[in-house]
Amino acid sequence: MAWYHSYFKGLPQRAWKLHQDEEYTDYEVDFLADVLEIGEGSKVLDVLSGYGRHAIPLSETGCAVTCIDISSEYCEELSNAADSENLNIDVICADILGYNLPENAFDAAYCFGNSFSFFPRKEMQQFINQVANALKPGGYFAIHTENLAESILPNFQTRNWMPVKDDITYLAENDYRPEEGYIEAEQTFISGSEKVTHQVRQHIYTLSEITYMFECAGLQVTGTFANLEADPFSLGDEQLYLISKKL
Repeated sequence: MAWYHSYFKGLPQRAWKLHQDEEYTDYEVDFLADVLEIGEGSKVLDVLSGYGRHAIPLSETGCAVTCIDISSEYCEELSNAADSENLNIDVICADILGYNLPENAFDAAYCFGNSFSFFPRKEMQQFINQVANALKPGGYFAIHTENLAESILPNFQTRNWMPVKDDITYLAENDYRPEEGYIEAEQTFISGSEKVTHQVRQHIYTLSEITYMFECAGLQVTGTFANLEADPFSLGDEQLYLISKKL
């Protein structure tokens, strides 16, 4: 069983949510609405949606959002929020690699929140193919990642740590495996007397690899940006926003 099946619960889940910046999320939502060319009535797929920090505000603009995520805690939280606010959000709690999405059903799709590194190469191509098949022709697919090779490797850190809100501390020991193309990490979260440790494997892709896989799925890459201001991505930039269109 892959590491992400059991990672998103308890202390790591709480730390991830507390680490998010609401103002920055609002900027990302505006960015998504713009680059995906969506608005009221659009059918949108949120892949690896988490607790719905993008899906909820997009739904509030009139989009019909379908969310898929593997975390039962996140899915329950999102379902409760959608019900209480009467939002047009459909929540699917499943591993996307084993779930059959409807074909040609969505006007747009996105995978944000730095989740675009969970899968090894064969499964990553399957994942991209699934999203592409679910899009209508001409629909856009946008991704965000901080784990691109051009971002990670120039200043690779074998150890790092940072404080999180609510007195949570995050620590990581990282080992890059160049033959396999992934980082094997031991991540530890500490809050008071509570301590949780997980072994995490993040698969590292070059921009060229991702572009090739998108093209194999029938998706044309139309933009690669370093930030929400749409500055072109270049070596050493900390994150990538990639936009593609189904041919």
